[in-house]
Amino acid sequence: MLKKFVQSYLDVILLTLIAVPIGALVGLIDAGFGRVLLWITEIRGEYPYWFIPFLGIIGVFIVWCYQTFGGESMKGMALVFETGHGVRSDIPLRLIPFTIVGTWLTHLFGGSAGREGVAIQIGATVSHRFSKYFSRKNSGRILLIAGMAAGFSGLFQTPVAATFFALEVLTVGVLEQEAILPALTGAYTACYVSKWAGLEKFSFALTDSITVTSPLILKLVLIGILFGAAGGVFSLLLHKTKHLAVTLFKTPWIRILVIGIFISITSLLCMSGRYSGLGTNLISMSFSQGIKPWDFILKLLFTTITLSAGFQGGEVTPIFSIGSSFGIVLASLLHLPPAFTAALGYTAVFGSATNTLIAPMIIGVEVFGLNYLPYFVIVCTLAYVFNGNLSIYPLQKVKADNSNS
Repeated sequence: MLKKFVQSYLDVILLTLIAVPIGALVGLIDAGFGRVLLWITEIRGEYPYWFIPFLGIIGVFIVWCYQTFGGESMKGMALVFETGHGVRSDIPLRLIPFTIVGTWLTHLFGGSAGREGVAIQIGATVSHRFSKYFSRKNSGRILLIAGMAAGFSGLFQTPVAATFFALEVLTVGVLEQEAILPALTGAYTACYVSKWAGLEKFSFALTDSITVTSPLILKLVLIGILFGAAGGVFSLLLHKTKHLAVTLFKTPWIRILVIGIFISITSLLCMSGRYSGLGTNLISMSFSQGIKPWDFILKLLFTTITLSAGFQGGEVTPIFSIGSSFGIVLASLLHLPPAFTAALGYTAVFGSATNTLIAPMIIGVEVFGLNYLPYFVIVCTLAYVFNGNLSIYPLQKVKADNSNS
């Protein structure tokens, strides 16, 4: 009994040590990916008419590359979830260059997409490669979670939120406790390395003085429910548009060409690409000025259509922009401090769309400050409850489902 107890702790220590080189490597890759992506965003923003009209054509090139050379890597995040759930035992190493370059091209030519999916795939692929050399119990799953945390943290530099995101995203209602220390270690290592490599973190220090009153509590309850609905609508619409796109256009290259042309035309008509790319422009305006009442709706539509067509990228940064810009609208309607409400939307819609609870609360602290934690807890909890149990990740499991498996 004592031997088994000691061995279990030795395994934890070993996997924690392994998480250090995993985090360092993932942090370096994240930094390179993220810095090029920001440069691409600047180029497209300066010359939108040079790139956005050709989104459909570059989409055909992306599909051709995946079909010709990509193999199973075209499944993207599905590979990560399948491996995490034990459905498959391998993540091809080629997933990393394909998802990175595909995302760069999607952003350069005006697709509305994110970057977190790429970072998580990078982390999962690297950590999975390391796990092949260890045969400890559950080492593959533990290191996969550590890699996911490192990928998220290296890109967003929010290590604690990244850790809990990786711990809770695979299965709703289950916190992968045995992976906490390796995940936290990998996340902090990736965060420090990516920062050292020149990738900057987004943060905004809230300065609003909030007085707790009965009307304020009622308003927080209302916006929590609305943010939950927004995340649920985004998730549902993403799944429906993907299904519709496949139904209308059976051939992948025709699908991405036709939808890409549609996105190009509408993007240029909508303020010359205002809704292209990550949505960081909308996030910045949410905490300064310039948000339009319809921004969150159009960003939601452009993102779901882009990803449904088959373009590469994640969903989280656009979700941040949708949540923060929706927060500005609600702040105006409910007479709440704009930056404060935008911050609540930033975190709560993220939690709602990913069907996670702890990570969005912590990301609020890491991005906006500890003083507002009670408000993040209230609003994120309500958003989590009222999201309709929907998620942007179709292979995410729910705890109740495991009893039947």
